[in-house]
Amino acid sequence: MPDSCILLLSGGLDSATCLLLARREGLDVHALSFDYGQRHAIELDCARQLAKRYGAQSHRVTRLDLAVPSASALTDASREVPRHALGDAAIPITYVPARNTLFLAHALAFAEAIGARDLFLGANALDYSGYPDCRPEFLEAFERMANLGTKAGVEGRRFRVRAPLLALSKAEIVKLAAELGLDFSLTNSCYDPSTDGRPCGACDSCLLREKGFREAGMDDSRVLRT
Repeated sequence: MPDSCILLLSGGLDSATCLLLARREGLDVHALSFDYGQRHAIELDCARQLAKRYGAQSHRVTRLDLAVPSASALTDASREVPRHALGDAAIPITYVPARNTLFLAHALAFAEAIGARDLFLGANALDYSGYPDCRPEFLEAFERMANLGTKAGVEGRRFRVRAPLLALSKAEIVKLAAELGLDFSLTNSCYDPSTDGRPCGACDSCLLREKGFREAGMDDSRVLRT
């Protein structure tokens, strides 16, 4: 039987690429997405399409009720998402408190329950917005915690937090995704899309995506379609 993994699937370019990498390894992928009140909830529709298109064994969308939604511009529609401000702040106001900690904790519980070992996520520490929970130090610390704080870890079934895109530039991710056959039109990267799903083209995430395609010498079919 193929080994299983839990994959955090946001519906964006990076997590979609991780889905294809895990499938290339022959893993049974159990995709996990979160509805946490994000203003870009269109990403959940993308996640559903990606999971179906690329053969995830299962896909769950879990509801998270954040204690203080006003703490982030991504969960408080009254706050303005910064435009053309990439790199202006060490940690931008689009940071969601402890988001990856919460996501990975759910993935860990899921993995232990079904006997999976690997937790995949599309974290990137090279071309990114400066979120502290995307750094290798954080992921290494979470992996240590996972193996200290679970029955499986104590009994020797070690968990691995796998972030295969961590040290890649956005251009390298775009090239890898194209090599793997990703349909870019199924992904969403925008923090503040219009009601019909059109990307704003100016938030941090849109700017990083545009930079990646430009430096890779490729067109973004998603943008061209919309």
